[in-house]
Amino acid sequence: MKVVLFCGGLGTRIREYSEKVPKPMIPVGSQPIMMHIMQYYSNFGHRDFILCLGYKANIIKEFFLNYKPQLFTDCVVSNHGEKVEFLTAMPADWSVSLIDTGIWRNIGERLMEVRHHLAHEDMFLANYSDGLSDVDLDDMIDKFRRSGKVACFLATRPPLTYHLVDMDGAGNVREFRSSNRSEMWINGGYFIMTPKIFDYMQPGEELVLEPFQRLIDDGQLMAYRHEGFWRSMDTLRDRQTLEDMVEKGQMPWCVERKGPGKLSQSLSEVSRA
Repeated sequence: MKVVLFCGGLGTRIREYSEKVPKPMIPVGSQPIMMHIMQYYSNFGHRDFILCLGYKANIIKEFFLNYKPQLFTDCVVSNHGEKVEFLTAMPADWSVSLIDTGIWRNIGERLMEVRHHLAHEDMFLANYSDGLSDVDLDDMIDKFRRSGKVACFLATRPPLTYHLVDMDGAGNVREFRSSNRSEMWINGGYFIMTPKIFDYMQPGEELVLEPFQRLIDDGQLMAYRHEGFWRSMDTLRDRQTLEDMVEKGQMPWCVERKGPGKLSQSLSEVSRA
């Protein structure tokens, strides 16, 4: 199944890094967050990637055109550097299409720019390229396929540390509760869609606004609830949280297939731990 990765945003909320590199190229551990996401999909058998480029597109192109795994992966060097064995290199069967979709484009416009790459697909995957999760992708795809709907997104709990207040119009407080006890769900940026999504889109529209509302009106949008790990990288604090997890060998997003509906830690996480 093809995987569309939206890699063209400016990343203004993490400007300290995004002024130098596009947001998907910001490192988490030894490699860009984009590579963590691509490895996640690869572990489930989806290795045909379409990268929608925009801001600093040349940096992402250079990364793949001049790919140097020794800079980002574990390796064994012997014979005074003449022999290098890569332990976690990019799989040879990956196909990566690098499509420049423009700088000042929203997600919907970027998806429209690559629709001809998806015309003959029964369904395809898509991702914002700035969040990591341990969601069981096989189960998500299976439930979506059986639903018969046009689109599906990952619904997850927001990683909030605030206490939520339930009060009436006069300011009388009925309850204080933590965010994990609320019924608050957000869009986690992991999508599954069929090409019929383009029938619900019009030029210039943001994907999750007007098109998704039309899907809702037709009963064609599904939310896949995920109570497990999910974390986006919107700020420097988010990046530091993910960086700390990598340093401790705690990488729940490193999952791979282990039979129908079963997941296990990937070898890369086990070796780091």
